[in-house]
Amino acid sequence: MILVLSPDTSPDSAEYRQLLDHLAQLPKIKTRIHQEKGAQQILTEIYLIGDTASLSLEDMESLPGVERVVRVSQEYRVLGRHKDDHRPTHFEYNGVRFGQDNVNVFAGLCAVDNPEHVELMMKGLKEHGQVCTRMGAYKPRTSPYAFQGHGKACLPYVFELAGKYGIKVIAMEVTHESHVDEIREALKQTGNPTGVMLQIGTRNTQNFELLKIVGRQREFPVLLKRGFGITLDESLNAAEYLASEGNRNVVFGLRGMKTNMGDPHRNLVDFAHVPVVKRLTRMPVCVDPSHSVGTRNRAPDGILEIFHATMQGVIAGANMVLVDFHPAPTKALVDGPQALLMEELPLFLECVRNAREAYEKNVRLMGEARHG
Repeated sequence: MILVLSPDTSPDSAEYRQLLDHLAQLPKIKTRIHQEKGAQQILTEIYLIGDTASLSLEDMESLPGVERVVRVSQEYRVLGRHKDDHRPTHFEYNGVRFGQDNVNVFAGLCAVDNPEHVELMMKGLKEHGQVCTRMGAYKPRTSPYAFQGHGKACLPYVFELAGKYGIKVIAMEVTHESHVDEIREALKQTGNPTGVMLQIGTRNTQNFELLKIVGRQREFPVLLKRGFGITLDESLNAAEYLASEGNRNVVFGLRGMKTNMGDPHRNLVDFAHVPVVKRLTRMPVCVDPSHSVGTRNRAPDGILEIFHATMQGVIAGANMVLVDFHPAPTKALVDGPQALLMEELPLFLECVRNAREAYEKNVRLMGEARHG
């Protein structure tokens, strides 16, 4: 059960203390308090954990400071979209809005290789009005002999170049708690010129200790990718691990399912689950067409299959696109064969806009049909 308090309810107020005193007397009930600080007001939610079935909605709604009560029936207690639940479905980070009602493109290097390529990527993004990118510093690989990323050594110049070109958010995978500290320290040393969205990759979706550690920090939002060969429910519960530890600024990533049923693509594209995740949870949904398709093959209509997959995700309502670009794909240290070319960036962005317009048109069409 979730108690949503009246906006700007002060923790120092008498009614707030009275409410907490009352909740403390409830048998077999624990409380967890979460605050969202917006530009205009503070929203406080109190999660009641335990035997809440016997609690009356009317009694809870009559408590001091309580505006609304949401009874949780689904497993995803924090991130779930529960019955009659119309709470906000977005968050803002470093001036960028992430919600179920908009879309952001994170085009960039799967793996950072050198400052020259990073700068060319950042410069190209700025020229086309983009403020987000992806930059892989830590790269978990299937083979122990493959390039594992430059790690903390590349962070200072990546962050400085991001600041130079106005990039506000960088999606960056972490595989160990020390990586979070290294990112935080590098941002501090460079004067916090940009922001970072921590990424939990598909190999670590069920690394529960890493999920807990990343969830306990609230400084950085998190992009959690769907896990290898596990169910959607299991991956959504991985996201719930993050939120249950305190960080609710989570984006859920669909990156294709690992199965040869998707051949000749690298993975079986799973973008039909975009609206499913949005129905079950309040998380924005990201699609990763590069790792889903895995090649630069072109269809007979002249459109690259990565473009096709991107548009499929966006027209299904995706809120974020994570896609590989590289100034010189033949020199890329990771996933060069699937990287798009810099000269393809404006075409890619235009295709995203076209697909988004089609999605919004369909939303309006369905709305008109319902309200006839």
